[in-house]
Order: sequence, then structure tokens, then C-alpha cells
Amino acid sequence: MTTAAKGLEGVVIGTTAISRVDGANGRLIYRGYEIAELAGKATYEEVCHLLWAGHLPSRQELDALDKKMRAQRAISAPVLAALRALPSTTHPMDAVRTGASMVGAALPIDGTPTQDQAIALTARFATLVAAFHRLRHGKEPVAPREDLSHAANYLYMLTGEPPEDRHVKSLDAYLVMLADHGMNASTFTARVIASTGSDLASCVVGGVGALKGPLHGGAPALVLDMLDAIGTPENIKPWIDHALDEHDKLMGFGHRVYKTTDPRAELLREMARQASDPEFYALAHQTEDYALEELHRRKPDQRLYTNVEFYSASVLHSVGLPRDLFPPTFAISRVAGWTAHVLEQVVGNRLMRPESDYSGPTGLTYAPVDQRA
Repeated sequence: MTTAAKGLEGVVIGTTAISRVDGANGRLIYRGYEIAELAGKATYEEVCHLLWAGHLPSRQELDALDKKMRAQRAISAPVLAALRALPSTTHPMDAVRTGASMVGAALPIDGTPTQDQAIALTARFATLVAAFHRLRHGKEPVAPREDLSHAANYLYMLTGEPPEDRHVKSLDAYLVMLADHGMNASTFTARVIASTGSDLASCVVGGVGALKGPLHGGAPALVLDMLDAIGTPENIKPWIDHALDEHDKLMGFGHRVYKTTDPRAELLREMARQASDPEFYALAHQTEDYALEELHRRKPDQRLYTNVEFYSASVLHSVGLPRDLFPPTFAISRVAGWTAHVLEQVVGNRLMRPESDYSGPTGLTYAPVDQRA
């Protein structure tokens, strides 16, 4: 019997030229660029081109991509009707999943995945989230504007008001940092679906389903819940001590791959310092400091450090997003990575079909239903 790797820990399932996660040294690389070389410098649209085409765009290439993405933002009447039909209590990630499926059916997106299809899906994700958010609050969706960037347009469609430049800058940097992250659960899901020969929309819908899980995309909102529960700097030590004494998980710390600080957390920390309310940032930063001190003291062998979710919460909160929009905003960013990986998967594709060790009974014989105990 072979030894199974629980959670596929340490298993290499393929190669990719899209991104590298160097967990030992705390590095994230997009097609040769360290994340610090891109976040706050390159726009989300530039990074989309980098992930899809393999290089940062020239001015002509960027203008062409901008034009395509802005022309693809609107969602059709059938897609909007599907969003209207959802109960107002629907989780926003369920609305994104439904909307992405409807977009794939309405366009339609079928056959071998293409970059044009990737553009069509990526351009519409922000519109789906914003439209559902307004509908659930009894407001009509705001039509996208072609004169705004991807990040600015998302914030505009949520409120109907032109966003502040500082909020656009913060959100754009966030979108860049979350656009891809190696073979994470949602990307792996999308690639498995792609390996079956399925269409790009199905791959993306699968990615949304995986990202919805609190162990993947739902953690930033839980960080805010934790900070709310702590409340004041004076309560940090007793709250964290009690949580660790009870073996509760501290949200925003630890990562399956990084054995040092997540490089995105370093960048987001400075963004949060600049963009957040000073009292809120002070609470978050002091919580981080004491949590790390206690985690390292109590669990020195586990190498637990701040991850991307901790300061993602602060940054998304600072731009005015409600916390249940944190996961779908993550999806708005990550759809670029999902689609890039699908485009890579279909080149020289082979169906992913891992094996498992059977641990159930053997040798049972069938008995008619009336003879069973």
C-alpha cells in the first residue's frame, strides 16, 4: 500500500510558467516579476496581460486590452434576470457562481478556451458582484463606464458615485496581489475541470466554488470578525491568550506554503497603514504583533506568520467594501489567474486522474432486502 499525501501535501502535479510561490523564502513571482515589482506599480489590466500573454504589455497592447475589457463589462438581460431572481439573502459568492454560469451560457462560452473568452469573463466579474449587491439592497444596478479602470469601475458600480483616487489605488494593488498564487485550491479545481476538455466558463465556476470555502477565500471577513471581538488594544492580550488556551484558530496567521511572512502581507500592511483609520490600524497592528509573539512562543516548530488575509481585511475595509463582498472581490481578482491557468492547461493537456487507496471493507455478499438485519 502506498502512503497517501493528505491534502496533496508536497505533491507536484505539473509545471507552470505563470507564477511561483517560494514558501521557504517568502516570495511570490508572476512570470519572472517579484510581486513587489508589480503591486502599486502595474495596473490590474497590465497584470492580466502578463498572466495571459506571458509578458507585460506595450502601450499599444495595453490600449487594445483596455478597449476589449471595457467593451465586455456589461451583462446581458438574461444574466441580469438571473441575478434579480435570487433571494436578497443569497450569499454573494453564490450569486457570482450563478452569474458566471449564466455568462458562460448566454455568450455562449464553449469549445477550446481562448484569451478572448478569458477577457469576456474577467471583464464581467466586477459587474456581476456590483449588480447583485445593489439588487439585494433594493437598488437598480449601475451600468459600467468605459472611461474608468477595472478597479475604479467596480467601486463606481457599487455606489453610483465616482470613487476616491486613494481607494482606487488601494483596490487596484489588491487586485494585482491576489490575481494568482500557484496551484492553490481554486486554481487546481479550474485546471482539473480544464483537463476534462470542458469549457472555460465551467472551469471558472468550479474555481468560484472552491474559493467560497472559508479555508480559502473567506478568511479576510473572519479577520474583521476577530478584530471586532477584540475591540480595543487593552483587550488584545487577554483575548488572544484565551483563544490560544482554548486551541482556537487565530485568523490571518499561518499558511500551507509560506514558512515565513507572506510577501503580500508585507505590502498590504503598508497599504493598510496609509489607508485605514488610525485607530483601526493600530488595533490591527498591535494584534498582529502580540499574536505573532505568542504563536512563536507557544508553537515554535510550526513557523506561523502573518498571511495575506490579515491585512487584506484592513485594505478592503478601508475602501468601503462590506465584509461579505471580500470573497467575491477576491474572485474578481483571481479570475485572471484561473483563466491563465486554464489556457496553459489546454496546451498539451492530459486528463488529471489521480489514484486513491481504498480503506473500506471487502468480501461482502449481497442479501435480498428482507433478509438484512
